[in-house]
Amino acid sequence: MNDEPIPVSRVVDHGTAKLMPDVDRERAWLLTVDGAPQSYVDLDEPTYLEFEYARRLGHVLDTVAEAGRPLDVLHLGGGALTLPRYLAATRPGSRQDVVEFDRGLLELIAEHLPVPAGAGVALHAADARDWLEAAPDGSADALVADVFGGSRVPAHLTTLTYAQEAGRVLRGDGVYLANLADAAPFGFLRSQLANFAAVFEELALIAEPAVLRGRRFGNAVLVASHHPVDVTTLARRTASDAFPARVEHGPGLRRFIGDARPVRDEDAVPSPEPPEGAFGIG
Repeated sequence: MNDEPIPVSRVVDHGTAKLMPDVDRERAWLLTVDGAPQSYVDLDEPTYLEFEYARRLGHVLDTVAEAGRPLDVLHLGGGALTLPRYLAATRPGSRQDVVEFDRGLLELIAEHLPVPAGAGVALHAADARDWLEAAPDGSADALVADVFGGSRVPAHLTTLTYAQEAGRVLRGDGVYLANLADAAPFGFLRSQLANFAAVFEELALIAEPAVLRGRRFGNAVLVASHHPVDVTTLARRTASDAFPARVEHGPGLRRFIGDARPVRDEDAVPSPEPPEGAFGIG
C-alpha cells in the first residue's frame, strides 16, 4: 500500500489551488493559487515557518505580549492558516477569527489540512473589509492582514478609511501587521505607511535590505501600534534569519515615507503587479 501523499488540485472561487507535499518534510504542504505560492504548512510542526515573510510576522507576534499569553487575533486572509496554527501552538488558548474571501479555498484547506479541534480558530468566508467594519470596537489584540486577490492587495484594503477601521477594532495596546509587496520607487508601500502613520503613533517596516534599496521586488511587513515596538528584539531575530531583514523605524522610516499622502477610498488602486517570476514556483 502506497501512503505517499499526492498533490491536490482544485478550482476554487478565485483561481486554481494546488496543495503539493514537501518531499523533505513528512506532513508538510505548499499551497499555490494560480501558480503563486500562498502558504506553507507543516502539520506536525506548526511553529515551523518556511516563508520569510511569515517568519517576520511570527517574530512580531512573538513580541506583542509576554511569551505564551493568549491573544484575541483577527486574520484578514486565510491561505492554508499558517499563522493561526503558529499562534495556536505558541499561545494556547488564543481566540482567532480568520476571514477569507474564497470559500472554496477554505473548504479545500478544511478538507485536506484541517486545524485540530479545540484550537480556537474560527473560519469565516467573507470580504475582509466588510468583516472589519462590522467587528466590535477594541475586540482584537492583533490584526494580521495577508490579503491578496491573485498576487495583488485589493484596492479597498489600501485606504486611510481601512486603516482607521483597523485602529478602531484593535485594543489600545494592540498591533497591526500586514504583508505587503512593492519595488522602487515604492509608491504603494509609502502610501500604506502614510495611511497608518495617520492613525497610529508607532510604525516599523521589516524587509530585506535589497528590497529596501530598490534592487528588486519583494515583501515588506508593516507594523503599526500606539506603543513602541520592540525594535531591538525584532532586529535581532530578523537579522538571524536565513534571509536577513532590516527593521526600519523612527526618522529613517519617516524619510522613507517622504511626501506620500494617505489614500482616499475614491483614489484607491490595488498593489502593483509583481514582475514575472517574482513569486512563482516552477
